[in-house]
Amino acid sequence: MTITRKELGGFSSVACLKSMITGIEDALGEKATAIALISAGRARGRQLATRLNLTATNYDLETLTQKVAEALGKDGTRLLLLHKVVCEGDLFKVYASETVCSAGEPEGSPRRCTFTLGAVQGVLETVTGRRLRGIQIESVLRGGEFDVFEYGPVLR
Repeated sequence: MTITRKELGGFSSVACLKSMITGIEDALGEKATAIALISAGRARGRQLATRLNLTATNYDLETLTQKVAEALGKDGTRLLLLHKVVCEGDLFKVYASETVCSAGEPEGSPRRCTFTLGAVQGVLETVTGRRLRGIQIESVLRGGEFDVFEYGPVLR
């Protein structure tokens, strides 16, 4: 059973979330925080994919993009605006904007979208049935039109 706040509902401010992130960075360091946030995002993405019934046998990129955009966008949890997901061979490229990680950051900020990157990674891992490695290759904070995440197979 999920407990929701009676009057405040299920949402909190970006300012509070950003304060949590910077506080954790101060306590644990930037690298440890990034690892933890990516991991938390992956768990959230896996839960979301399962809830949306996106599985390795039941998805196409158009459906995946539409369902995830709805769940995480303006009419959902407002984590991001998902514009498109492109598959290029073994690589997925995800184009997003208004990510919660970039909110309130000054132009030129080195901030990376760790939780957001992880959330999308968790969805993609669930639907492909493969372990992926994600990196942010473009940022709206550093002149990009989108926050672009690239996911490829984990090489062993």
